Amino acid sequence: MSCCALPGFAGPQDCPICGARSKPVTRVTLEHLLRPERLGELIDASFFFCETPECDVVYYAEGGRRLFDKDDLTVRVGVKERDDPVPVCYCFGHSERDIVEDVQTHGRSTIYEAIKDNVRAGLCACEVTNPSGRCCLGNVQKAIQKARPEVPAVGLHRVRAGGPR
Repeated sequence: MSCCALPGFAGPQDCPICGARSKPVTRVTLEHLLRPERLGELIDASFFFCETPECDVVYYAEGGRRLFDKDDLTVRVGVKERDDPVPVCYCFGHSERDIVEDVQTHGRSTIYEAIKDNVRAGLCACEVTNPSGRCCLGNVQKAIQKARPEVPAVGLHRVRAGGPR
């Protein structure tokens, strides 16, 4: 199975702390990203990923029976971080700053294109590297959108009807 496709799950649930609708995440994601001392606290239940930036909860078991917060993970949770480096692509080690600089340098994201090529080649492992357990391409696209207003208009010329004059 591709890292960008997940098996069927029960529907989303609301985070017991912030109330935001949260998406399911596989147990394998938690097993790879929780600190070793917290692994023994995994219970037999469906888990969900809360992506609300202001909420410290990252994972919770259905009904809020078990909570894991940012400090319980071995990686920084990009959607919950504001200070550099803000992780965006966990498989290939790209931060939000990398994406912004890439767009500023090239006028587009060569990083996004490289990630897409790697995903097509089956070289990603988002289900075990990304705290959401999902493909990072959506977060990379959000970083690109943040970067676009910062892209200088250098080298861009208007083309008039009938071609350049």
